[in-house]
Amino acid sequence: MTVPTLRQQLTDTSRPAVIPGGGTPLEALATQAAGFGGFYLSGYAVAAWRHGLPDIGLLGATDQLDALRAVRRVVPELPVIVDLDTGYGDETSVWANVRLLEEAGASALQIEDQVWPKRCGHMAGKEVIDADTAVRKIASAAAARRNPETVIIARTDSLAPRGPDEALARCRRFADAGADVLFIDAPDHEQLRRIGTELPGPLMANMSEGGLTPLLSAGEFHALGFQLVIYPTTTLRIASHQMSGFLADLRRSGDSAPWRPRMDGLDELNALVGLDEYLTIGDRVSAPSGS
Repeated sequence: MTVPTLRQQLTDTSRPAVIPGGGTPLEALATQAAGFGGFYLSGYAVAAWRHGLPDIGLLGATDQLDALRAVRRVVPELPVIVDLDTGYGDETSVWANVRLLEEAGASALQIEDQVWPKRCGHMAGKEVIDADTAVRKIASAAAARRNPETVIIARTDSLAPRGPDEALARCRRFADAGADVLFIDAPDHEQLRRIGTELPGPLMANMSEGGLTPLLSAGEFHALGFQLVIYPTTTLRIASHQMSGFLADLRRSGDSAPWRPRMDGLDELNALVGLDEYLTIGDRVSAPSGS
């Protein structure tokens, strides 16, 4: 079954496109197996899962490229949104990195207007670059794409340091510069209502549990005017919590049996990573006959 492109999914205004995320190929496989229409490759999750680091600008384009290639190896058809942070430089760097990641299989690129080094959008102390520079970077990203199906997502973090009027104004300029999807990070409930009312769609919302945005369902976001809802680090947070709980129990009791109902069995995990397909390669490949 062919998965619709992200651009095709965004044309369906009757329901939101719900895209879980993470930083590993295993999460991408689980997302595909669950029947979702895409995967969000989160900069936060790549930093935490693959490197054990916080999301404060310690990684660059090469780290996202490596993570994308690993994901694309196991989910070659699933649309993948790549968090490109600030684009890792000026408009020239943005152009080059969009080309690089599009070629590696990115279905969409998200670019934000924070200063570098950036930080997670729900952390305090964010700063943004000037609006003219931010608009040039979005225009560069839009010009760089070769595939018309590639979606450019323009994110602004100006809400906290500059206020909602500035954030809305930046997004309007981003749309004029060629952005396909607009994203104001970390709004509260009243700001979500204003965004959904005042900006042209498609609009993206970020469900970062425990962050500044209220805990809403995808349906509630859609009712507020959002067509794309991402859950970029939810699987990471669940896994981190579960791992910590298990390890504390194991340290105390030396027994994993009480956790058996809360884990995949060996067969289940092998099925997720496609063991049977690999084991049958030899049977499906015939040697050429000798002359």
